[in-house]
Amino acid sequence: MVMFLIGSRAMSQCGICSGAVSKYKCPGCLVPYCSLQCFKDHKAAPCTKVAAAEEEEQAQLVQPPRDFENGDESQMATRLRRQQLEAVAASEEIRAMLRNEELQAIVSKIDASATAEKDLDTAMNLPDFKGFADKILEVIASSR
Repeated sequence: MVMFLIGSRAMSQCGICSGAVSKYKCPGCLVPYCSLQCFKDHKAAPCTKVAAAEEEEQAQLVQPPRDFENGDESQMATRLRRQQLEAVAASEEIRAMLRNEELQAIVSKIDASATAEKDLDTAMNLPDFKGFADKILEVIASSR
């Protein structure tokens, strides 16, 4: 398959006629095509779905529910109340901190991790994350 770079986007050559840059992809097999005629030509023969491979890949990305997501009653005392969550969301200082791409990456990694508590402990050794966590705790404490 031939790829073209147009602007900042990579474009593929039509997988049917090989004569033009493709604008579309078959929803079943993702082969690139450039026109309605090429799509009709492609659909004349059955194509192979790639959905099964994509579903398997997505299944690997789904992490098992954590205790607090299962409604574990022992976790209820450690959950934030709505008022506290709103105070965190409304804090301009926290919002400013979250503009830092490195901090965003750390938070995303912790959120997606199967070992979130371990990753959180590790992140607490980083000055930017520790300052972020301290600010959240300060906002929560003042909203009680």
